[in-house]
Amino acid sequence: MKVTDHFQNANGKTLFTFEILPPLKGENMKTLFSHIDPLMEFNPPFIDVTYHREEYVYKQRENGLLEKRTTRKRPGTVGICAAIQNHYKVDTVPHLICGGFNKEETENALIDLHFLGIDNVLVLRGDCVKSEQRFVAEPGGHNYATELIGQVVDMNNGCYLDDEQTFHNPTDFCIGVAGYPEKHFEAPNLKSDLRWLKKKVELGAEYIVTQMFFDNQKYFDFVHRCREEGINVPIIPGLKPMTTKTQLTLLPSLFHIEIPCELADAIEACPDNKAAAQVGVEWAIQQSRELMEFGVPCLHYYSMGKSESVRKVAEALF
Repeated sequence: MKVTDHFQNANGKTLFTFEILPPLKGENMKTLFSHIDPLMEFNPPFIDVTYHREEYVYKQRENGLLEKRTTRKRPGTVGICAAIQNHYKVDTVPHLICGGFNKEETENALIDLHFLGIDNVLVLRGDCVKSEQRFVAEPGGHNYATELIGQVVDMNNGCYLDDEQTFHNPTDFCIGVAGYPEKHFEAPNLKSDLRWLKKKVELGAEYIVTQMFFDNQKYFDFVHRCREEGINVPIIPGLKPMTTKTQLTLLPSLFHIEIPCELADAIEACPDNKAAAQVGVEWAIQQSRELMEFGVPCLHYYSMGKSESVRKVAEALF
């Protein structure tokens, strides 16, 4: 079932969903299921599964020269989504990224997803390789999420890459995209960022999931500005309970977000990570309740492969 259908069928009730990371290379589905199992009693209608591109490492040869090699730290999202749907009978939302894939590889992934009965994709540009200063598209790939949306929409219309036929059986993916209440770090300003977000919706995006935030006012302002720009699709707030003291600096560095002073002071005053995690849970519960009162269609939690804190939040709300 499509994400938007789940919202419509909820009849105004706020849904609970979460996002997982594929397990590290060498682990199996039992590891992943152990993180998902504690959250299933809260009846998530769908589970997001992130995608991680190949990375580059440099190995020194005996002659002293460096050899560039590719490495993949996590298994593929398509197979994980299929396993989750088969095991839990719940919809999945695989993330689809530009980085590391050409158009043919993207089409093949979409064909596999369609064959498996997966109805949703979250379309993202993706991050640059750690060794590069800026995002560089794969040869024959997409530079921007807008281009990737176009390919998904083409397939929804029965238009594939090959020239042998002009029309194939169409796919029917529901397309989600990312939104940034504190703007994307590469955007010069929020107005420019919203202009590109509106373009994604005009191209075919049916809902938006936000980057994590810890100040609800930033989300409220973001929704207001989106509506003023004519962006009228559902906007799902993305939340994460803080679990360690180091996340005070790590999360702003990785995700280009701001931690409210009240939360930062409370975390800094904690004697250890156990106390910090409790503060993070209480903050997330407060955030969630306020967002539910606002009438959000869904609360989406970034579990980062750990379910304990998300479960504590869900127990207080659902």
